[in-house]
This record gives sequence, structure tokens and C-alpha cells, in this order.
Amino acid sequence: MQLIVGLNNPGPDYRDTRHNAGAWLCEAWARKRGVSFVFDKKFQGEWGRVSSQTLSSSLQASQDYYILFPQTFMNLNGLSVQALMQFYKIPVEHVLVVHDDLDLPPGTVRLKFGGGHGGHNGLRDIIQRLGANFWRLRVGIGHPGSPDRVTGFVLGCPLGAEREAIDAGILKALDVMDDILIGDPAHMNKAMQALHTPSST
Repeated sequence: MQLIVGLNNPGPDYRDTRHNAGAWLCEAWARKRGVSFVFDKKFQGEWGRVSSQTLSSSLQASQDYYILFPQTFMNLNGLSVQALMQFYKIPVEHVLVVHDDLDLPPGTVRLKFGGGHGGHNGLRDIIQRLGANFWRLRVGIGHPGSPDRVTGFVLGCPLGAEREAIDAGILKALDVMDDILIGDPAHMNKAMQALHTPSST
């Protein structure tokens, strides 16, 4: 993995909305690593660079890792991702997109490669521009129960137990981020096993 993307709508009005749950995970990971961010007009986003020397000793020693928060709105997030990828010559297969997912309950996080967009406008735009062969880390936010309520739901803020469940899922995902960044089949399988195995109660 070379690029981690936290899909989001920019600005304070959207910061705590369900649609930004992917960005919450990326922000939490960046805080742990002391990553600083700058806005770059050519990338239409806020981005930071992480040296492998600050991460796991298992990571490629000479590899830099990039983390990006597009500052376009969700349905144009692909513009930002495409710009940074082209500038740093990052193959699409080395991209991890972290995003909210209506099909997963709050507290559930899943890792997968490729696939469709599932109605997610950020994924839809990335796929249209770059194809579908990238990794996704799906942060469950639950579903309102009716397609007519989806827009208001994803642009609303989770509260109480719902937010606590999402935050718990994010913490679980942070434990396997080094495995995901290493990116070989053995480490990806290890990350999937950790994320996809239900927690014992």
C-alpha cells in the first residue's frame, strides 16, 4: 500500500456526519503517527507523508506512505485521488480507500479488494476515473431502512451507542493497519481474519 484515502465531505458542517466515517478512521491513524497535513491545490485535498521508519519494522524501509483527505465534495473525490496518484506514480492496486458503508452495521469494519460502488458516490467517482482494482476498508454505519432516507441518514451525525460502536470498530481496524500497509497476501489475510472474526463476548 502506498496511498490511504479517507473519503469525506469537507468542512465543519460535515465533519461529524456518518458519510465521513472513513475519514474518522484515517484521522485516528494519522494522530497515532503524528502526521501533519497541508492543503495542496493541485491535489484538491489535504495530504500528508509518512515514512516507514515511523511505522512497523516489517514495512519496506525506503517506502513513503501518503494519506489524503479530498477537499472536493464526495461525488468528486476521485479528482483528488487521481491527481495525487498521477503525481507520485502510484498504481491503483496500491491504494486503500477508507469509506463509510451502509450495508454494514455500526462497529463492523471489513477489508476487500475490488468490486462495485454499492451506491457510494465517492467510490463511484473513483471507479469511473481509475477503475475498480483498489483496496477498500469499509466502515459500517448501518442503514436507515428505506432508500428514501439514505441521503439524510449519511449526512446526519451518529450519537450515543451508535457513535461508540463506530469508534470501537475504528479502534479494531487501527490494530491491523500495519498489516494492510505491508500488503502481501499473508498480511492481508491476517488483517481480514482479525476484522472479519466476530469479537467474543
